[in-house]
Amino acid sequence: MKPATHHAISVFFEQYPERRYKKGHILITPGETVESAYLLIKGKIKVYDVSYRGEEIIITNRIPPAMFPVSVVVNSAPTRYIYEATTDIIIRQAPTADLRQFLDSNPGVVLDLLSHMYTILDSVLERMVHYITSNAKSRLIYAIISECREFGTPQEDGSYRIDVNETELGSRAGLSRETVSREARSLKRLKLLEIHHNYLVVRNLPQLEESL
Repeated sequence: MKPATHHAISVFFEQYPERRYKKGHILITPGETVESAYLLIKGKIKVYDVSYRGEEIIITNRIPPAMFPVSVVVNSAPTRYIYEATTDIIIRQAPTADLRQFLDSNPGVVLDLLSHMYTILDSVLERMVHYITSNAKSRLIYAIISECREFGTPQEDGSYRIDVNETELGSRAGLSRETVSREARSLKRLKLLEIHHNYLVVRNLPQLEESL
């Protein structure tokens, strides 16, 4: 999202009060007719579905600045996915009618917003294709690389810290926790990965990308 677009959207949402929610709070549920749009100011949310086996499948993660759900604004469609806070979050919440009026008056914002959403969609589609055609090890590596690119924190030694655990990686890659643990241990033996309780450290991202 361009800085000018982010600024315009932020200014619009500033007329509504900040709301704070704890980690685990669910903002939107499937099939819900949502009458508000949200701007994420601080924290992180995940967008996911639940399979027929009860397994959580993460579609995408969102960090600031993120406005959601765009489907409500564009076509008033009920949401299909669950939006849940994965950290404590701060959001602003605006009635969709007010947001539509704002967007009608700012076509440049709409164009940039659509471009941003298509970038996210391309990333999701790329991940889907990779997961359909790859084995468990490649799917896990791809999920780790994606987390690094989108949310990783560079360290002074050139490594990256990603604040996810094995269960969350499994949800993102469509793998069981046991499979993630097995494949992650193999990456640890190759000194590509450090495994901690609630985070991972990618020791050598270029080498991990080459292995994929």
